[in-house]
Amino acid sequence: MDYKAVIEGDLGKILADKPDDLTCQAARYSLLSGGKRLRPKMMYMTYDMFKGSDDKLYDDVRYYAATLEMIHTYSLIHDDLPCMDNDDLRRGNPTCHKKFGEGIATLAGDLLLNTAMERLMEIALDKPEYLFASYRMARLAGIEGMIGGQSIDITSENKKIPPDDLYELQEKKTGALIECAILTPYYLLNGTDRKSFESDENISLLRRFAAHVGLAFQIKDDILDVTSNPEVLGKSCGKDERDNKSTFVTLLGMDKANERLDSEISKAHEILDTLKNKGYNTAEYSELVDYLKIRGN
Repeated sequence: MDYKAVIEGDLGKILADKPDDLTCQAARYSLLSGGKRLRPKMMYMTYDMFKGSDDKLYDDVRYYAATLEMIHTYSLIHDDLPCMDNDDLRRGNPTCHKKFGEGIATLAGDLLLNTAMERLMEIALDKPEYLFASYRMARLAGIEGMIGGQSIDITSENKKIPPDDLYELQEKKTGALIECAILTPYYLLNGTDRKSFESDENISLLRRFAAHVGLAFQIKDDILDVTSNPEVLGKSCGKDERDNKSTFVTLLGMDKANERLDSEISKAHEILDTLKNKGYNTAEYSELVDYLKIRGN
């Protein structure tokens, strides 16, 4: 299936009803600027793995996938601002604040987040059985997840932080939305009983898988910040050294960082093997995990 074509089509409809509003223009500029669309792709992969022959929730997965990409894009707009990472390049294009100014870029990020929250509430009003999925996405975008990781990141600048703090930072900053991507379709497929989710073996496996994928993604990001170039990545390189940030490369060294990357990829494959032995088709996720090792090379 051509996931990306579906994702781009759905994103193209978002905020399209106010073409003259500058904040909407800025939000759509960042939302439609391309990228890997890794998180929404993973939503489709989880859905395909667990849906069996029942395809009736496909449109709802599309809805949540687009919503998650809105949250991810808002975080990139704010992350690029001068008060944060102060970056000029994102996905091969000028960052939102370089094109529209800091004020409009801030509002554009706020708009994407607020609209995403509206969408999460709207679908839960129509389908109360989705309330837990909406709640988890909102929670993992907040202080218990992505924002919490970003907070640690900012307060850790110009410091050498312990490895445990770095793992917590990245599990929240990068891993939280990856967990959303991997778990949300499973919640949609399995009803409303929150307590049953606490003892569901598949949820435990998927959360562990998400943690390994998130760490692998971030470790590779840290490596590429040192070894790659803007033409390949579509964003600035050398920022971690510029901002004196603790990363897996600065704390572990390049060789150990690569070893840890291999370890996270191996553990992710082990979980996929467990799911495969339970009868689920894990081929697409297996390809994705292998891609984490070679991306940007």
